[in-house]
Amino acid sequence: MAAPVMETCHIACSTNRTPKVVSWSRGGILAFGTCNSVALYDPQERKIVDLLNGHTSRVNAVKWIHREDCAPESHLVSGASDNQIIVWEAQNGKFIQTVQCKGHTSPVCAVDGIYVEDSKILVASSASDSTVRLWLCNRAKEAECLHTLSFGSCFMMDVSLALLPGSRVPILACGGDDSRVHLYVQSSGQLQKAMQLQGHEDWVRGVAWASLGGELLLASCSQDCLIRVWRLCAKSGTDAHAGDDHTIIKMKEDVFEVKDKDVSSVFAVALETVLAGHENWVYGVHWQPPFYKGGKLQQPLSLLSASMDKTMILWAPEEGSGVWVEQVRVGEVGGNTLGFYGCQMSPDGSMIVAHAFHGALHLWCKDQDEEGEWRPGVVISGHFNEVQDLSWDPEGEFILSVGSDQTTRLFTPWKKQDSKQATWHEITRPQIHGYDMQCLAMVGRFQFVSGADEKVLRVFQAPRNFVENFANISGTSKEKLLTSSDSDNLPEGASTPALGLSNKAVFQGDLTPKNTGEKDQFSSVSDQYQESYFHPLIMTEPPPEDHLLQNTLWPEVQKLYGHGFEMFCLASDSTRTVVASACKASKAEHAAILLWSTATWRQLQSLSCHSLTVTQMAFSPDARLLLAVSRDRTWSLWRRDLPTLGGPDLFQVKLPWWEGLPKLTPETAKHCAD
Repeated sequence: MAAPVMETCHIACSTNRTPKVVSWSRGGILAFGTCNSVALYDPQERKIVDLLNGHTSRVNAVKWIHREDCAPESHLVSGASDNQIIVWEAQNGKFIQTVQCKGHTSPVCAVDGIYVEDSKILVASSASDSTVRLWLCNRAKEAECLHTLSFGSCFMMDVSLALLPGSRVPILACGGDDSRVHLYVQSSGQLQKAMQLQGHEDWVRGVAWASLGGELLLASCSQDCLIRVWRLCAKSGTDAHAGDDHTIIKMKEDVFEVKDKDVSSVFAVALETVLAGHENWVYGVHWQPPFYKGGKLQQPLSLLSASMDKTMILWAPEEGSGVWVEQVRVGEVGGNTLGFYGCQMSPDGSMIVAHAFHGALHLWCKDQDEEGEWRPGVVISGHFNEVQDLSWDPEGEFILSVGSDQTTRLFTPWKKQDSKQATWHEITRPQIHGYDMQCLAMVGRFQFVSGADEKVLRVFQAPRNFVENFANISGTSKEKLLTSSDSDNLPEGASTPALGLSNKAVFQGDLTPKNTGEKDQFSSVSDQYQESYFHPLIMTEPPPEDHLLQNTLWPEVQKLYGHGFEMFCLASDSTRTVVASACKASKAEHAAILLWSTATWRQLQSLSCHSLTVTQMAFSPDARLLLAVSRDRTWSLWRRDLPTLGGPDLFQVKLPWWEGLPKLTPETAKHCAD
């Protein structure tokens, strides 16, 4: 009999919480850093196609090395907190590690790369050791550090490489915390400083080059909430802007000279425009990728920006006047999350994506039916910190997980109508807590118990809106999920009050605004806080991040008190009638296992045996035995003593009882099993 073949069905992950960690390839693959790995995500298939493992610490920066012919990329560069840069190369459909660049003494925060002569790769990297380094990677898969730029007490937040117009001379742009953009060129084999571009009044967070044939455009964004676009062109006897009929005011030009193979060229840099529209720090800028049309390479004049004000703006010059204006603005409204760290645009310009402080990807797609309209798209999601526990639901249709990012998330397969293959997605976030989550146990079809870094266990029940949306997305019949009695008693959803940790149920009556007859008058102080942030929506596809944060909470139905320290592990039996819990402990009195009835949520018994934290528990399939392991280097086995059939009174008194077999040795454990 052939051995079963296992393959990856789904990988749930999020981006790292750094600005330069996402890059979109011309081949349509989105690369982003997640923990110590680089994930390759296909937005069309909606799944992770590969994980690149090579770094030993958090990946902080990822960048595709774009080809001049706009073909799909074959190289990817990444930088991490292990102070290293890795160049990945596509071989036989897989990306493998080919070059390692070692030299930085602190975490790498930004990288970029271009192809130079003889198919060599020039890589620029910036790190928190206040240096920027240029590396040359050759065909022998060796890396040589060509130049090291030291900025003293300043840090360069971003780097961008390009080739000067009409030459193969690289030009490097660095944006730093000195509010300036530094330009460097390779002249006579040496990296020389060309000039400093001044104008920003706060840290420069991002820089990006775009090639317009005989000119270069450089976009820089800053914490002063502004974006500046600079034009670089070759200087000749005629004015570089003489052909621009719309030019009214001639901007001041800065000139620098470059010598390449005994040929001297002069280039001029002038401020093209200042874009003001964001209301908070601008963290990222990205030019729409170039494309071939009619056999000619064209670079669209379209610039995407992302800000901490939770918006992305698409900028472009107006026809006729040439004035840069805001074309499209998308983003999130409300919530208690921070804004966007960076942005990217798809090769055809039909999709834009931003990544946020909490690791979520925010995708918008251009509506083909309504021109100029953008709508949120379905994208992958996952925990942005350690996943601590997970559990299947009793029917095996979805997975619940908890993590140190203080959230509980539910994942289930979704099969789109025009797709033959189902993909897994997060469809609800039942719990968004104020403590790191540690453990989880399912106790019903749509009910679970969770424990966090607090002394309380919390029980959650799915609301009606989730059950309806789960049926729509998973293709399950609503009648199968709900009985008429259940439907009548379920709340519509849940919301969390300000400064609260408990999800409060929201019923149908709570969604109807109350008219007291007197404007701005309340019958009691508590009425001031009756407004619910929950708004029921009927979903036929996985919800976007803003909906997950606001409208998918489950109401909390019970709190379980009894432990003296932070919760550590949970377990439920196969009959879903008993839940066992344990907390952190340094003494025997706190290391006891507590048993709870899922019918009444009362404590049944305290099982004392261990002297340190019980780290894991498991019930036997027949629910008759409970096994526990502890940090005191012992394990214990507990047997359930079923009640006799002596009568209802005896049954009520003798709730399911447990008889301990403390500190069994392997020999006695084997004897007991026999």
